[in-house]
Amino acid sequence: MTDASMQGGAAAPSRKSSIHTIDARTKKRNAAEARFKAYGLAAILVGLFFLVVLAVSIVRNGLPAFTETTVDLEFVLTEEQYQEAEGTLFKTAAYTDFFIAGLREQLVEDGVEVAFDEDAIERILGKVGGNLREFYRANEDKLGEPVSFTMSASSRVDGYMNGRVTRDGLEDSRFLMATDLDLVDVLRDAGIITQSFNWNFITGADSGVDNPGGAGIGASVVGSFFMMIVVLVLSLPIGVAASIYLEEFAPQNRFTDLIEVNISNLAAVPSIVFGILGLAVFIQFMHLPQSAPLVGGLVLTLMTLPTIIISTRASLKSVPPSIRDAALGVGASKMQAVFHHVLPLAMPGILTGTIIGLAQALGETAPLLLIGMVGFVARGYPDGFVGGFTEANSAMPAQIYTWAARADVSFYEKAWGGIIILLLFLLTMNIIAIILRRRFERRW
Repeated sequence: MTDASMQGGAAAPSRKSSIHTIDARTKKRNAAEARFKAYGLAAILVGLFFLVVLAVSIVRNGLPAFTETTVDLEFVLTEEQYQEAEGTLFKTAAYTDFFIAGLREQLVEDGVEVAFDEDAIERILGKVGGNLREFYRANEDKLGEPVSFTMSASSRVDGYMNGRVTRDGLEDSRFLMATDLDLVDVLRDAGIITQSFNWNFITGADSGVDNPGGAGIGASVVGSFFMMIVVLVLSLPIGVAASIYLEEFAPQNRFTDLIEVNISNLAAVPSIVFGILGLAVFIQFMHLPQSAPLVGGLVLTLMTLPTIIISTRASLKSVPPSIRDAALGVGASKMQAVFHHVLPLAMPGILTGTIIGLAQALGETAPLLLIGMVGFVARGYPDGFVGGFTEANSAMPAQIYTWAARADVSFYEKAWGGIIILLLFLLTMNIIAIILRRRFERRW
């Protein structure tokens, strides 16, 4: 073999490269990583944008529910006027005439002159004569004395004060006329019509379809509270006990595999299915009272149990096996190892999963449709602690659904206001979950 052939067959020397030099492949990989980070950041920003839009919409539409428009008037009814009104056939109309006369006198004393009739007062304040008649029949000792009355304005006048109703968009009807707004402006300038915080919305009960101004969510809050007591008392011990057995004591066989698969499937079942189950079992078969928080709590317990079981099992799995082995190694029994060592370490996750399950149950409406808590209108608070479980009542999501389904636009404001209160409850429960997690968290 010649030297020429040997030189021709030799491999060409490789090109030298340095780790400090970025080649084309590395540039492509870095560009792909930068794009992925940009996509992730864009997704977060889009989510935050819609979250802010949702929060602003809820607050903007719900805040008017926390204010009310009232008419403050000092009124004097004499003994002669009372006897005259009670002696007439149309007592309510007589009281209304006396009220209008008193309102005219107060406007004259304030130096205000405006023309209005009885129909305008009824459109602005409703049936004032009936309220006056009930008051003086129950308080005859107030006859001849100045009495300060605070009456709620109609929903459309309240909308005008809040800016929802405008002169340009108002059409004359039996509910409100454009000329009535002139009287409203005069009464507002005279300090007779004012706006204040609506405590009745927080502490009151539903007032029916004809009185949106007097509607409150307080009774529904009480109903939700008693339902959550039932859910907490039943779902926490049952869910934790089932999770401990399945995770720590149950043998691995087809039966336990079937149970685990069914629990996972139940967590994905639509909530209205649990409502149908509650209607068939608790009301039709067991004859428990319809629309009662007890029945609602039982239905929501069935719906919440799969979530609590899954989260509790995940918390138990997160405890290192070395904790169990160490406890068994020093002579502890299986039960002692679980309850003295594993369960305390898993407690933060268990409490967090439980509160998340309760928060999910608090906002459910579909199961309550089937057991009648949406159709029932709660007009007052229950009588006693036991009555809170057994007496018919409503719940916050059911009350919000009822208001949103009514025709009067004023009930929409009530629905948005109810959503604010519901979100405050959910936020409080999540804060409690975080505090409990920090409180019971242990490190190993």
